[in-house]
Amino acid sequence: MRAPIGHFDDARPAPACLDELTGPVADAVRHWRGSVPAERIVYVDTDPERADTATFVEHYGQDLLERSANCVVVSGKRGGESSLAACVVLSTTRVDVNGVVRRRLGARKASFASMDTATGETGMEYGGITPLGLPDGWPLLVDAAVVDLPYVLVGSGRRRGKLLVPGKAFAELPHAEVLEGLGVS
Repeated sequence: MRAPIGHFDDARPAPACLDELTGPVADAVRHWRGSVPAERIVYVDTDPERADTATFVEHYGQDLLERSANCVVVSGKRGGESSLAACVVLSTTRVDVNGVVRRRLGARKASFASMDTATGETGMEYGGITPLGLPDGWPLLVDAAVVDLPYVLVGSGRRRGKLLVPGKAFAELPHAEVLEGLGVS
């Protein structure tokens, strides 16, 4: 199969390679619902040694720079209570944690979750966290620019491998909210 974006030697529909994904991500693909068929989610095998953005796009395709997204875990705190959420923004932007995220979570303070918290709570590897298969009930904040793209490259739950997901599918994930201005330059 040819990948819809980038230049990958190994591209397969995600439902055909559930063993390559972490448990939560495989379950999300297995039980996929939405207007985009699960077969349109594509798993591509990638070298974890080429995970750095500059090296990655040089090897797999310059077009990926504008079509890649990062999924980060954030923590909001208010009155001794803490909550976690995930944010998806284009990789050419950064998450507006102290503005959009803080207000949306109703938090007095918001910050990026620690690596141990992010990996421990999601069951995914650091550097591979993806919005597919997040813990039940977590808010998922998605920048509108991500949803507008035909395909977006995101993590697969592991450092090895990525997922190519139609942008509009992010808006249909559980607890997803599409927000303008979540990703800032």
